[in-house]
Amino acid sequence: MLYTTTMLSSRGGLIGSLMNKVRPLAAANISNSPAAQSKTLEEQVGLPPRPKKPLTPYFRFMREQRPKLLASNPKITTIEAVRQLSKNWSDADAQLKERLQAEFKKDQQIYLEQRTKYDATLTDEQRAEIKQLKQDLIDAKERRQLRKRVKELGRPKKPASAFLRFIASERTNTPQGAKQTYREWHQKTTAKWTRLSDSEKDVYLQESRKEMEIYRKAISVWEEKMIRLGHIDVVRHGNLIDPPEPKTRKTQSVKDK
Repeated sequence: MLYTTTMLSSRGGLIGSLMNKVRPLAAANISNSPAAQSKTLEEQVGLPPRPKKPLTPYFRFMREQRPKLLASNPKITTIEAVRQLSKNWSDADAQLKERLQAEFKKDQQIYLEQRTKYDATLTDEQRAEIKQLKQDLIDAKERRQLRKRVKELGRPKKPASAFLRFIASERTNTPQGAKQTYREWHQKTTAKWTRLSDSEKDVYLQESRKEMEIYRKAISVWEEKMIRLGHIDVVRHGNLIDPPEPKTRKTQSVKDK
């Protein structure tokens, strides 16, 4: 088991290293995919796109050499291309690297001038909006990562509410019509729920309460386990359980007996 884990870890490190090299290739126009580029933060708040940083000498080399590599080997995969181009870069002559470095420095100076002018046009409100949007993106990423961790750690799934149980049953009993949008169907079904009597709703409420009780017990056991394993960030509270009682030590007299 230890050997397998070590091998997987080593393999994961290799793949991760390669993927870190593959991701920036889009910036160097390495990919043939016509996928639309996502908008920058500035564009999302209605501003013109900010000046782009120039490619480093390494990615300039990638951009220049990739067409030649594909021409000589059209069936080469992206990862294989990265490996080969990285090797070619290591073996490239000093004169070529000096030329690419000089081009980079020239474009870097132009970029710095353009970025300074661009930043000067931003108002304090626009800066604050961009900063808030950036923080929102970070928070959203952290929430996605936490949800993924919680799922991987086997957190019990919260049961559906009485209303959602009714909606699920209506999908079978009164499905959406051919000429009816889901929004229209959902609005009609919601209105039907509000017209149900207390006794009619109680059928769904009883089911929900029964499963909620099972869920509460399961989540309590799971969160206790998570705390003991050190996964405090995935539980709702850090003090759900009391620390274990310290084990009493046997006295010398007891040992002697």
